[in-house]
Amino acid sequence: MEQDRLSQFKLDYNLLFILFLMAIVSAIAIHSAEATLPEKLQNVNFAYKQLQWYGIGAVVIALTMIIDYDRFFQIAWYLYGFGMLLLLGLALHVPGAVTLKGATCWYALPGGNFQPSELMKIFMIIVLSRIIVNHREKYPEPTIKDDFRLLGKIALTLFPPLILLMKQPDLGMSMVFVAVTGSLVIVSGIRWRIIFGIIFSGITAAAILVFIFFQFPDFFHKYILEDYQLNRFYGWLAPYEYSNEQGFQLIRSLLAIGSGELYGKGWGKVDVYLPEAHTDFIFGIIAEQFGFIGASVVISLFFLLVYRMVHIALESNDLYGSYLCAGVIGMITFQVFQNVGMTIGLLPITGLPLPFISYGGSSLATYMLAIGLVLNVHSRTKKFMFSTEE
Repeated sequence: MEQDRLSQFKLDYNLLFILFLMAIVSAIAIHSAEATLPEKLQNVNFAYKQLQWYGIGAVVIALTMIIDYDRFFQIAWYLYGFGMLLLLGLALHVPGAVTLKGATCWYALPGGNFQPSELMKIFMIIVLSRIIVNHREKYPEPTIKDDFRLLGKIALTLFPPLILLMKQPDLGMSMVFVAVTGSLVIVSGIRWRIIFGIIFSGITAAAILVFIFFQFPDFFHKYILEDYQLNRFYGWLAPYEYSNEQGFQLIRSLLAIGSGELYGKGWGKVDVYLPEAHTDFIFGIIAEQFGFIGASVVISLFFLLVYRMVHIALESNDLYGSYLCAGVIGMITFQVFQNVGMTIGLLPITGLPLPFISYGGSSLATYMLAIGLVLNVHSRTKKFMFSTEE
């Protein structure tokens, strides 16, 4: 019996091979970025530490796959509550909370700082997937009223952690939570006219904010966005007018990427100084060394990663497993789009790292945990073969 169960346990080696390639790319890019770091950090081997975190991540994947993902369904609300307690502790500045650059987003641990919002992303995927599954089982043929009822449940689950994230403040992570929620809403079965209505409402709200900004600037600064938040938009929209402050990072990133041209300068040839080169702006380091071709290879790896996860989600014969995969896909896709977009000036700088490539312990462990969930779904997806007897 035990042997039969083990024989059915399968891995997606294509997905694991893509992760292996990303680990190599990450180590190479971070090693090159170390030369551009401040002198006090140049004695730290971040590339080696990143590979160590990949090793820890491999253990995280293995541990995640041991547990049947149905168990996560059963304890979803306990995980959500635990994550909320961690975020609430940061809001209350309990002992151990760490404030860096005006944001209280971490806890101090013996091995380094831990960002609970990274873990909360996974908990959100788990609990929102459960909410949608329970709703669809209760309302197999939902009416418009039922769709709005589901939206209400999702909103009530999203707003508490979102409020605490805005209080930290952490705009980038707040956007990730919204993206995760949006990706699950899209696949939840809610009518498209309702979804388009939500999108239109969001665009209208943004237009109103722009109008208030230009017509009532004092009110906007006092009640809507603070100066430090607006500075990011100034640095994004007019970086050369704010080249010494808000636009400095973007200008350096554009210079690094542009100087790489088609083929790049070669491995280790990093001439442009980039702040946070080994974390937020690792894509600029890659583009400078390996040019447009190297940057395209990295983006292609992400495309293949998402493709494999979409394939697993569609192949799953369990709704909960499909929703888990959809949430992970939404989380990773948005962060890749946001990070690459901010380095080339398409989007404002938010401080979100490039998944699997940027240096970061808690963030990398979280991504590996997310991949572990997807592999868990794949390993427990049963394929049925039908045949007729003659």
